[in-house]
Formats: sequence, structure tokens, C-alpha cells
Amino acid sequence: MNLDSGGRGLGSSASQAGQPPADNRRNIKPLLAVIPYVMRYKGRALAALVALVVASVATLVLPVAVRRMIDFGFTEEYAGLIHQYFSVLILLAAVLAGASAMRYYLVTTLGERIVADLRTRVFSHLTSLSASFFDSEKSGELVSRLAADTTQLKSAVGASVSITLRNLMLFFGSTAMMVVTSPRLSLFVLAVIPVIVLPLVAFGRVVRRRSREAQDTLAEASGYAAELIGAIRTLQAFTNEVMATTRFGEAVERACRAAFASTKARAGLTGVAIFIVFSCVVVILWVGAQDVYEQRITAGRLSQFVIYAVFAAGALGELSQVWGEISQAAGAAERLTELLALEPQIAAPKNPLPLPPTPRGEVAFERVRFSYPTRLDATALDDVSFRVRPGEKVAIVGPSGAGKSTVFHLLLRFYDPASGAVTFDGVRLAEADPQAVRSRIALVPQDAAVFAASIADNIRFGRPGASDADIARAAELAAASEFIARLPRGMETPVGERGVLLSGGERQRLAIARAILREAPLLLLDEATSALDAENETLVKTALSRLMQGRTTLVIAHRLATVLSCDRILVMDQGRIVEEGTHDTLVAKGGLYARLARLQFETGGEAVPVV
Repeated sequence: MNLDSGGRGLGSSASQAGQPPADNRRNIKPLLAVIPYVMRYKGRALAALVALVVASVATLVLPVAVRRMIDFGFTEEYAGLIHQYFSVLILLAAVLAGASAMRYYLVTTLGERIVADLRTRVFSHLTSLSASFFDSEKSGELVSRLAADTTQLKSAVGASVSITLRNLMLFFGSTAMMVVTSPRLSLFVLAVIPVIVLPLVAFGRVVRRRSREAQDTLAEASGYAAELIGAIRTLQAFTNEVMATTRFGEAVERACRAAFASTKARAGLTGVAIFIVFSCVVVILWVGAQDVYEQRITAGRLSQFVIYAVFAAGALGELSQVWGEISQAAGAAERLTELLALEPQIAAPKNPLPLPPTPRGEVAFERVRFSYPTRLDATALDDVSFRVRPGEKVAIVGPSGAGKSTVFHLLLRFYDPASGAVTFDGVRLAEADPQAVRSRIALVPQDAAVFAASIADNIRFGRPGASDADIARAAELAAASEFIARLPRGMETPVGERGVLLSGGERQRLAIARAILREAPLLLLDEATSALDAENETLVKTALSRLMQGRTTLVIAHRLATVLSCDRILVMDQGRIVEEGTHDTLVAKGGLYARLARLQFETGGEAVPVV
């Protein structure tokens, strides 16, 4: 399984996202997906492996020096050699320290580098997924995967794997040296290995399952917290702090219980492993003492054997703890693999049709039917057909749920229609590259998205390569220059998360400036003046009038006073176009539009929203 590969994994719903695939519950195969990321830094990984080998060899040589010192260093004949043995021990300590420090540095930085690449890969993949995926997934859970799960992998790649390799080398090296030192005693060791390994494997499976459950419940709590913090003003306005805290506390408590279960399994694994390992060491030491008493081996050789046995036992004991961490990392890798295995439902075809080199901004809907994936039983658009000529200004009006915003969603190809076709400049959107289509569209949504950056950066979002002069001109056309000039740092003033430091009208004008800067042949205006006061609305309308010249414009109108200057008005109701014409002709017909107009224009000029 490859973290870069496509395929199927995570479902389109949050419930599916929280369930591990059945065939991966009892192994650590998901960690193999990290190997391609390690191979990007083969030199660093190889250097870390060399340092690991040097440190392990230095450790394994130590008992040999101890044996010779015990057998020969304390006799009168070889008394002069004791200084040499201690010098060798100091030298071995220096080599071990240097190699261990180098291994730690290389492995830790390798883990940081791999996780940085993986986080970038996951974020890039998230931005490529279709809108339908985000209709059902919680952003907080996705952020948890991006942050917490990758951090768990960093712990494994940066430390646990290194410790595992070191202890495996020590275990097998010590085992080999025990056979060389005393074949008889080694038989006792080899006999108890299955007794040690089998509990490790059994407990490791439990640890991995518990770890996955803990990660999922923590992601659920994180998702709930992110959602509430993002709407903190609404939360406080409705005085629901206690309710929110209670629900979050319950989510955290579930995560805590899952973490306790995971820790309990790891603690049991560690306790069982340590008891079995060191009980075996004691038994072997007792047998070896009998051999020394009967002069089968020397005291120095027994000491050498015992040290190797302790090395092997310690390695297995530490492996029992690291195995739990690796099992946790496998759960994190599995969750990330599920996410990266998702393929966007809206993607460019293998050989996309190119859009005309000279954009016209011509739009057409041909008998389009569509239902949202989360509401398949409700028809959002039902046999909708219309055509917008290049440079034409068309308004779309109608009551709430009529399908107006859905028209924009299909034009931006966030979704594909169930039947019929949407074309842009004569090319069916389903046969074009979505990126190419969207690059020719500028959108001003009703709920303007403002990011936690500066004023200039927010406007530049419309065209990342724009110059400061272009940004200033766009701000001026959007009637934003005046309020920007009053800010303490002008264009470089941070606006806070979601633009919280700006008023609704100021955020809307930034969104308009962003659309102006994009210079797209097709404008989609979702009531672009809805958040402005009367004075600024007049200024922005003038700016938009200039902007719309020579460009095709579709306007979703919440207030009918804003559509009087449009060339044509489409009236929608229950997913259908029920009327079409100019303001005057539609009023004369006495249909739905006339009723909506009467509700608004006969209330003393007060604009009554119809959405």
C-alpha cells in the first residue's frame, strides 16, 4: 500500500472514515507506505544505518573485553594488562557515544523531513478532493489527520524504528555471541524465545486496535472543538458555552477512555514481556553458576554470556514497548492511507478538451438534472436549460431552495449533473480540465471567505502573481481603498482569522476586489452588495458596472432592486426555470417574479430578502 497511490479507502461519510479496513487490523503493513518517503533521502538513511551498526558493534564488543579482564586482568601474571582493558573500554564508550549521537541526529531529522513531506502531500491531496467529500466530512477530523496522525508517524520514523532496528541488532548479535560463548547455555535461551515472542505478537495486535480507536475518538473531539471555535461569536451570542463545554467534555472523555484502554494494553504488554525475559535470565544465570562450580566454563566466560543475555533480554524488553508505539504509528499510517487513497469524483479526463484560446464567457445549460450526493431524494435542478451569450448580464432569482446556488456550483464544476450538459465557451465541462474552467471564472460569494493574512494577501488570492499596483487598483475599484487607508498598517494590516477584525461590508469589498483582480471572462456574483450599507452599495454597484462591461455576468439576486440593470432575468422555483425576461415583462406577466417584486417594492422601498 502506497501513500502516494490511488484506489479506494476512506468512504464518503465520516462513519466510513472512522472504520479501519478489516484486513489491516492485525498487522503493521500500513507503515510500509512510508518507505517511498524514506527513499527520497537515501543518503541520510544510509548514514543513520551505518551509525546504528557501529553503535551496535561497539556494544557487542564490550562483553568480550569484560571477559578477558575477569579471566586475565586479576591474575598476577597479567596484572599489567588491566590498564589496557580499561583503556579499551573507554575507547568503546567513546565510539558508542559518538555513533549513538550521530544516529539520533540523523534519524530524528530524517523523521522530521519525511513528516514534512507527508503533511504537504496530505494537504495537497485534500485540496484536490471534490466538494462532495467535504459535504459529509468534518474539517476538524481532517486537520487531526494532518497534524496528530503525521506527528505519530514522526515519532515512529524518527525514534521507534531506529530503536527497533538497534534492539533487533543487539538481540540477534547477542544471541549469536551467546552461542559462541556457551552452546549449552544458548540452548536454554533458544528454548524460551517462543515463550517471549508469542505474547509480544498477541499483545501487539490488541495495542494496535486500541490505538486506532484512541486516535479516532481524539479526531472526533478535535473536529467538534474546531467547529465551535470557528463559530465562537455565535456560540457566545446564544450563551451556549456550558452546553458546548459539556459536549466537548464528553467527547474528550471518550477519547480519554480509549487512550486508557490503549495504555492498559501497552502496559500489559510491557509487564508480561519484562517478567518473562528477566525470569529467563535468572534461570540461565543459575544454570551458568552450576557450570562454573563444576568448571565447565570460566567465571569470565559466564560473565560474558550473562552480559549478552542481559543485552538480548533488554533488547526484547525494549522491543515490547516500542512495538506498542509502532502499532500506534501503523494506525496513524492506516488513517492517512485511507485519506490519500481517495480519488476526487470531479477530475480532469485523461485527454481534456482545451478551452478556446480567446475566452468568450459563453455559458449554456442543456436539460440539466442534479441532486446533491447527501440528498439524493431531493432534486436540486430539474430539466434546466438556458444560454448566456458572451458579455450578457443575467440575473437568477427565486425563493429559497429554488436551485440558484446550484447553478453556480455546476458552473464551477464542484459537481457533475446527473443528466444533461453544462458547457462553457462551447466545451462540455465534463470533458474539460476543471482547473482550466475555474481559471476563467471570478466568484464573489454572499459569505465572503477572508483568510488570516494581510489585506494585500487576501486580495492577491484572486491572482497570486499580481503586483502591488494591481492590488491597489482592484481595491479602489471595489470601494475598499478608503477603509484600507484608515487601518494602522494599510494593505499590510492583518485581518484575523476569517477576517474577524473587519466588518461584514469590508469583508465583502475585499472579496469583490479579489474578483476584480482575477480579470476573468465570467463573473459569478452571489448578491455581491448584500453586506454593504446604502452609501457603499452605490459605490460598489458603480465599480461592478464598470467591471461587468465586456464580461459575461451571472448574478444571484436576493434583492430584486439589484437586477434591474441586467439584460435578462431567470426566475427559478423548485429546481426549474419557471419564467424568463426583463423586469418589466416579468412584472407584466403577473407570475412568481411579479409576486416577489410586489413583496419588495411595495414595502416603502424596503428590500425583503427572498432567499
